[in-house]
Amino acid sequence: MARLKDQKRRKLSSRTWLERQLSDPYVMRAKREGFRSRAAFKLAEIDDKYRLLKPGARVVDLGAAPGSWSEIAARRVGTKGRVIALDILDMKPISGVEFINLDFLDDAAPERLKALLGGTANVVLSDMAANTSGHRQTDHLRIMALAEAAALFAREVLANGGTFVCKVLQGGTEAALLAGLKRDFDSVKHVKPPASRTDSAELYLLARGFRRKP
Repeated sequence: MARLKDQKRRKLSSRTWLERQLSDPYVMRAKREGFRSRAAFKLAEIDDKYRLLKPGARVVDLGAAPGSWSEIAARRVGTKGRVIALDILDMKPISGVEFINLDFLDDAAPERLKALLGGTANVVLSDMAANTSGHRQTDHLRIMALAEAAALFAREVLANGGTFVCKVLQGGTEAALLAGLKRDFDSVKHVKPPASRTDSAELYLLARGFRRKP
């Protein structure tokens, strides 16, 4: 009986997701404009407001697959800029984007990224998300662990004045993470772009004006 209930619940969830996808204006717009997913507009809207992706900028995109954020970044930094993307999932090639197929939590990942970057970055993006368990507290802890790891990496590679954008979940960004970012960046805030669904718990942590230590 329990198995039948779980199967019905999964079917209902899948049907609800499909119906929402088919009626979502951002999904239709992504198809129309040739982006890989609706997530492209989350970064585009953040950048439209805060002007993070300047021509010629060097960008690292963590949790990049299927590639929508990298697509936006590559278009906006132009041919004189550089985009390096990483994901545990494979990603089809994108013009102007260098891709590493690796788990960011692998001990080798940060050094691989640094070696490919060959210097500092102007922007570090993280749209990483752990597989959901259905348990709110567990999911929150998992995504915050990724956020902490991404923030540590950003501090290691960002140039003075650099920017860090990272997915978190509503329910409170960890105090220690916020305190550390506020110590190292001029401005730290939570943002929720219009393309982020109103019923979604996701937020983005935006830290600007990195102060690199000598």
